Amino acid sequence: MANPAHVSRVRSLYKRLLMLHRFMPIELRALGDQYVKDEFRRHKTASGHEVATFMVEWEKYRDTLQAQVLQCPGDEVKRGQFGTDLAEEKLKHFQDEQIGQLHELMLESTKPSRQFDVQSDRPQN
Repeated sequence: MANPAHVSRVRSLYKRLLMLHRFMPIELRALGDQYVKDEFRRHKTASGHEVATFMVEWEKYRDTLQAQVLQCPGDEVKRGQFGTDLAEEKLKHFQDEQIGQLHELMLESTKPSRQFDVQSDRPQN
């Protein structure tokens, strides 16, 4: 059985990340929420060392995102810049699968989002 304190820490981090995503533009929020959910699900059965690294990196992400949200006043948050550049040194420690996931995430986050376009209800002439 998992340590209750660890489970509580993981759950708290998970909820905080999803809450911080509410401040992002809708298309980034949807992408971020899905990525967080997938990654936390994927690491449920990870080894102790992997879990430690996982938690440290997601806590860094939380801290970065929280600082960025707090720096933008009110309505400007939705138009703010989110995230940070990934140091090349960190890429050396990634597995091939992680590099693939990162590439897919980059492609998804930079493509134009048409699924959220709003159409006019006015009849076309």
